[in-house]
Amino acid sequence: MDRLGSFSNDPSDKPPCRGCSSYLMEPYIKCAECGPPPFFLCLQCFTRGFEYKKHQSDHTYEIMTSDFPVLDPSWTAQEEMALLEAVMDCGFGNWQDVANQMCTKTKEECEKHYMKHFINNPLFASTLLNLKQAEEAKTADTAIPFHSADDPPRPTFDSLLSRDMAGYMPARADFIEEFDNYAEWDLRDIDFVEDDSDILHALKMAVVDIYHSRLKERQRRKKIIRDHGLINLRKFQLMERRYPKEVQDLYETMRRFARIVGPVEHDKFIESHALEFELRREIKRLQEYRTAGITNFCSARTYDHLKKTREEERLKRTMLSEVLQYIQDSGACQQWLRRQADIDSGLSPSVPMASNSGRRSAPPLNLTGLPGTEKLNEKEKELCQMVRLVPGAYLEYKSALLNECNKQGGLRLAQARALIKIDVNKTRKIYDFLIREGYITKA
Repeated sequence: MDRLGSFSNDPSDKPPCRGCSSYLMEPYIKCAECGPPPFFLCLQCFTRGFEYKKHQSDHTYEIMTSDFPVLDPSWTAQEEMALLEAVMDCGFGNWQDVANQMCTKTKEECEKHYMKHFINNPLFASTLLNLKQAEEAKTADTAIPFHSADDPPRPTFDSLLSRDMAGYMPARADFIEEFDNYAEWDLRDIDFVEDDSDILHALKMAVVDIYHSRLKERQRRKKIIRDHGLINLRKFQLMERRYPKEVQDLYETMRRFARIVGPVEHDKFIESHALEFELRREIKRLQEYRTAGITNFCSARTYDHLKKTREEERLKRTMLSEVLQYIQDSGACQQWLRRQADIDSGLSPSVPMASNSGRRSAPPLNLTGLPGTEKLNEKEKELCQMVRLVPGAYLEYKSALLNECNKQGGLRLAQARALIKIDVNKTRKIYDFLIREGYITKA
């Protein structure tokens, strides 16, 4: 029989007993012949000779316990783990709080033991250095955006760099706003009391399990972002643009599968398709030369020059035919001239024509996912889309105008413009809308 360390000081972190499914308390039994996964039993099930599938009661076993010294004869392994957890919870230097959490050691004993064995221990210093070097060697090929040895950038809140990094805080390896940011709200009113019924207790435990699953999803998404180097989105987009358009479309299509494979495998897949695209394009070009009867690259250069000249002549002929077609219609002629100007400036000719004032109206604002959208009715949503005003700001302006109207018994447009410091045209549209819908009255 061996004596081995446990998983953690928290019973809920240990695997359940395979016999009664209860949380294991030290000491407990591990079958030496079954597994993986490991087969654990509590002492009660072990003494009853519990057997399950391939596990037999006469199998060799190991006693799992942390009641043995590791660094100091007067400190058990369980106390060592409790000390590390207490320092992590209370902070280094708060030795009185650490001693209160441990309950088995005094303040002076905790401080002396921690400083002697975990701070000033040369054996631990060399071991930690080797572990760090091994971890760096293991993660050398992964796409980690910031390494712990570097001084990470610390952008100010709401700065351009902070927005580019999606609110990522490199010094804490965390985000300002987490995925499923309000997951903890479901637990704020839960309190476990002794007189809870079995159904109520099971319901509370189900809520906690749901919360744990949401935390796991949050950590999974963080791992994908870190492993694939997606924190610096602008740098990631610049890397995509080095591919041809066809490969960029493939990159966009295959992006959803990147979470399944690793970052290196995903990049290799995209690179292989980029190489395939280049090879197919080169083969197509050589086939065109062969069809034209070209047998050497010197003739191919002449062929490419003549082909480019023919294309330019064809475009000129097309332009002349369009001029002759529109020359009789002044409006169509002006439209054609604008279209040619867009082509010369590098714009797409399919871009809609500008109005007579030379200004192009902005598209309606997309309210999907914006905070406060659920508080608006359909007409208010339509107003926010056309005025391009976020729902939160609209609700704030509406509240200010309603309060002022109730105080004054009416509201004039000049007063509304004094209250709302935004574009006067937007203010007038909001004012007219509130008057039309009966929210406020004119003074």
